[in-house]
Amino acid sequence: MNEDHNHANHKPLLDGRLRRRGIYLLPNLFTTAALFAGFYAIVQAMNGHFEQSAVAIFIAMVMDGLDGRVARLTNTQSEFGAEYDSLSDMVSFGVAPALVVYVWALKDMGKWGWIAAFVYCAGTALRLARFNTQHEDGGDKRFFQGLPSPAAAALLAGLVWVMNDYHVNGADIHWLVWGVTLFAGLTMVSNLRYYSGKEINLRRSVPFVGILLIVLTFILISTDPPRVLFSVFVLYALSAYADWLWRLVRRRRNAAG
Repeated sequence: MNEDHNHANHKPLLDGRLRRRGIYLLPNLFTTAALFAGFYAIVQAMNGHFEQSAVAIFIAMVMDGLDGRVARLTNTQSEFGAEYDSLSDMVSFGVAPALVVYVWALKDMGKWGWIAAFVYCAGTALRLARFNTQHEDGGDKRFFQGLPSPAAAALLAGLVWVMNDYHVNGADIHWLVWGVTLFAGLTMVSNLRYYSGKEINLRRSVPFVGILLIVLTFILISTDPPRVLFSVFVLYALSAYADWLWRLVRRRRNAAG
């Protein structure tokens, strides 16, 4: 769910010109790994290996979450890294999930199938473009506007992974997949608020219970990765709708009171 990429935290530096034009190996290695995982997901979907496609998209999400943090921790942010990361995201979280779900479930639906896949793909492109321009304009960093593209990709990949684990053929639930694909694509370009997690400071000390919770989280995921991860991203995707309803109810109560 981290869309706080290499282009985040562009601060003026003494060697600003070099920072903007430089190419730094370490963060771009993670970006390349994310790009490779997205490409690998497409190849495996073409070969009919949909579980491997889904896992590859989750790996791309992890790599994408690391590249920006590594860049900030090592002070190696650059404009090249920002552009490279955004293009990588388009492949890993836009093109790859759209093609995976199309081959898995939507291709027999004719034009309805490819339209849904295109809406998702276009939604990712618009989401990334808006994120880039919003970053330049500032704004409330506590929240993303619209569903982050990695979370949208995880939602589709999680659905593929879970159904494959249950031995459910995508063609048998193509209308469900169609609906989820449209939901993810349209929610990315919505104005709903999603918690960004940018307030978490990795350099700050944490209490022992914090480490314990992290360990328990890894244990929980390891017990049943497809179902746990899919459930997490379903809840995250719905959280903004719950927040919108809650704020709407509060406004109406305040207006009535």
